[in-house]
This record gives sequence, structure tokens and C-alpha cells, in this order.
Amino acid sequence: MSSVRIRVPATSANIGPGFDCLGIALQVYNTVTVSHGESAPDLMADDAAALFFQRSQIPSFAFQWAVEGEVPRSRGMGSSVTVRLGLLHGLNELSDRPLSSEALYEMCAELEGHPDNAAPAAFGGFTIAHIGKPLQRYHVGESLYFVLLIPDFEVATPDARRVLPATVTLHDAVVSSSNAAAIAGAFASGDYDKLVGCFEDRLHQPYRETLIPCLTPVLEAGQAAGALGGWLSGSGSTIACLTKANAADVAQAMVAASGLANTKTIIVQADNVGVLVLP
Repeated sequence: MSSVRIRVPATSANIGPGFDCLGIALQVYNTVTVSHGESAPDLMADDAAALFFQRSQIPSFAFQWAVEGEVPRSRGMGSSVTVRLGLLHGLNELSDRPLSSEALYEMCAELEGHPDNAAPAAFGGFTIAHIGKPLQRYHVGESLYFVLLIPDFEVATPDARRVLPATVTLHDAVVSSSNAAAIAGAFASGDYDKLVGCFEDRLHQPYRETLIPCLTPVLEAGQAAGALGGWLSGSGSTIACLTKANAADVAQAMVAASGLANTKTIIVQADNVGVLVLP
């Protein structure tokens, strides 16, 4: 095999209060092509390759890579994971699969620094993940639609982390942890109506709103239009609402409330497959 194509889904992480641990894979994709040959240096690719060759104990070889697809960069939809995970799986395929999917996921989470995007991208569905702990994954039903408002401005993850406080109050921690537990229970049981009122977060969203000032109006408008709730996707700038009906109405309300001149919305369902090696 001289070349391989890997499809990786976009993801929406945190899901409000599930900071750095909850995530969902979405039916929006990037495809990473990896082949033998020389390529220009790239820090992200070089770091992923170095870790792969170290863990697999395969002699390193030169490779080329390219990415194409619909996952926007720096919008809180896991674009960096699509590249890292695609590269890791591509190198694994070119090396006759010395490593398991679980090992490749763990490497991607290590490179990312947190597993909330890596887990759903790797395995699809709704995931609860913590580095070094067993992963929990649940199928997401077809009754759910994710309405994504994607602004025309980027938010870099390091910038989004710099605005977070070093400490939070006990009350705020309890609010977020109880809501995260409720979200996990609703997805695990498939009783999605119990998600209503569970997306409030006190750990990161209030502080990141300085970077995305339209966050609260957009979420409130989406819920008023019928959404079960909504959240800042990853570190932004994408804002997500979850609904079982009237997705177009929810999207229209979100756009109107954003006050943004240049933005777009997409309506997608969850991806329950994860990484896929294409023919």
C-alpha cells in the first residue's frame, strides 16, 4: 500500500458543563490522505509521526499528507483532531496496522492535551473520556439534530484557555458537575427529553463569552425556537443547539439573535462511526 485516505468526523466538545470530557461526533468530515514520499516540515504532522513511530517501534519513513473537507479551522469543531487522528491512522495503515484503534486514540488525546474531541472522532457517538481512564461511548439516536452557527471569525484554543479562571466557587462547580452528570445519563439512556435545562455551565462558557459576545443571545433564541438546549462548541466560535424538531426554525432564530453579518448555519446529525478508512 502506497497511499491511504482516512475520513474523520468533526466533533463538538464540552457540551456545556462537560469541560474537557464530554464530546459528540458530527456528520461533517475531513479526509486526510497519507502516502509515502517527502514533504515539507509541519509541526503538527511531525509531532504525530514522531509519537507514532516511537509507540509502534516501526522504523520511521518519509510521508506526504493532505487534508480536505468541510471542518472549519479554529471554530470549535475539532479540526486539529481530524488532522492528528487522520495522520495516525494513515501511518498505521501504511505500516500494516501495528497499533489498535484504542492506542491511536490515546496518542491523539495525548497530542491534543485533552480527550474530549479525540474520543468521539475516534469512535463516533457521544463519549465520556478522561486520559488514562476507560472510555464510555453511547450511540446517538437519529431523532436528534445539531444546529451549528459558525461565525466568520476564529477562536484559537490557547486564547480561549487564557481567559479561564484559576479557581471557581464550590457552588459553580456543583452546578456544572450536576448538569454534566445529567447530560451523560440522558445520552446513556436515550431519554433525550431529560436534556432540557441541563446545559448551563459555570466553568468556561461565562468567561469565553468575552470572545463570543453573541453566545447567550444565540442560545436563548435557539431554546425559544424549540431547541432542547445549546452550548459553545469546544472553545468556539461555533455555537451549537440540539433539537428534535423545527431545526430550520432554530437555525433562523440563532442567526437573527447573533447580530453577525457574515455567518452560516448547518444542520447535521451525529456520526456513530468515527474514523473510517476509505476504499
